Order: sequence, then structure tokens, then C-alpha cells
Amino acid sequence: MGTGRRERLRAATIAEITQTARRLLVEQGAEAVTLRAIAREMGMTAPALYRYFPSHEDLIRHLIGDLYNDLTDSLAARLRSLASEGIEARFRAAGRWFRSWSLDHPREYGLMFGAPFPQAEGAETHDYADECGARFGMTFMDLFHELWEQKPFPIVPDECIDPGLRAQLAEYRDHMRIPLPLGCLLVYLQCWVLLQGAVSLEVFGHLRFALTDAEPLFALTLDDIALRLGF
Repeated sequence: MGTGRRERLRAATIAEITQTARRLLVEQGAEAVTLRAIAREMGMTAPALYRYFPSHEDLIRHLIGDLYNDLTDSLAARLRSLASEGIEARFRAAGRWFRSWSLDHPREYGLMFGAPFPQAEGAETHDYADECGARFGMTFMDLFHELWEQKPFPIVPDECIDPGLRAQLAEYRDHMRIPLPLGCLLVYLQCWVLLQGAVSLEVFGHLRFALTDAEPLFALTLDDIALRLGF
């Protein structure tokens, strides 16, 4: 069998494994996503799966990466459909799409944005899940960068940022290779905390004590973010 054919078969098997893992996640929850359960669903033996994923942790982090890619691809498609719209309309659409996807995929969201799932021992500092997560983050960062170039908004001067926070922001900027002032990155993180915080509270059911429909409150959150960005 040629190398190319073996690689295609391996890639197809890996895709089937992660698709099976996602189905188990959606139908039964994260606890059901085990190598033994996946092997049973696929008609394989559990040891055979180790030819594709050396550990349960590796499998889960690959699944997380695939989930990030699914979210990123759907968000990118939504933004492409609004390419002729202004930056504010696309910003708001991105926020609403993130919320919509998350509410439609609560168990996937929980695996991605709940308690951090550990990397396998000996894994690289940035693995597949990290790379795919960064790709998702850059979808919002690209919008943010575009806004900054079109209409810069007020930011805190670098020297006025807490030294410990300033050092972390500088490290983040260097790692992501983002040519933006530190004060601008600070605003980005503050806005992201507002956006994801609102989505997480709703997805995990922590607003049910007061609200049966959190959409109007989320719309106000988008208004707060828009105001901070000078819209």
C-alpha cells in the first residue's frame, strides 16, 4: 500500500474517531468519551485506538481542536456573508453568532470553555487544541485590528498599566505577533471577558435564577462593548 493511501486511511480513521467521540459527548456527556466506549462504537479494540492517540488526554485535546475549528469555520462563513457590512455590524454579528453556536452546542462548549482539560504528559507547550483555539481567537482579533486601523479608540498609555499586567500583555503580543499597542490589547481582553462571561453564564444555566430569556441582556452586553470601542 502506498504511503499516500496509508496517510489518507489514517486521517479518515482519526476523523471517524473524533466524530464518534463528539457524538458520545453530545449524547451522553464528557464522562462517556472514553477510549473503550469509542472502540466499542467503531467495532475496534481499545488497544487499536492507541495507534492513533497515545492517551485519552491526546484524544480529548484533538477533539477540542476539532470543535474550535467547527466554531471558527462557521463564524468565518457568517462574517463572509456580511463582507459588505460595516465593522460595527460585523462585530455585533460575530458576538451573536458565538452565543448562538454556544447555546446550540452546550456540551461542546463545556468541553472547550469549561475547566481547562490538561495536556498529555510530555506534550508540547502548544498542541493541536491550543493552535485551533488561537485560530478562533484571531477571528475576533482580526476584527479588532481592523477597527483600530479605521477608528482608534481611547486606550490607557503603556506606562499607566499595572507593571505585572503590562509584562503579560507584552508577552501575549510577542507570542501572537499582534502589532497593536498594549493598551489596545487590554481593551480587547476586557471586551472578551464581557462577551465570553455573558455567554458562559447563559450556557451553563447560571442566569436562570433571574431570567428565562437572556437574549435582551446579551444585547445590552454588546451595547456596552460597542460603547467601549467607540461605536
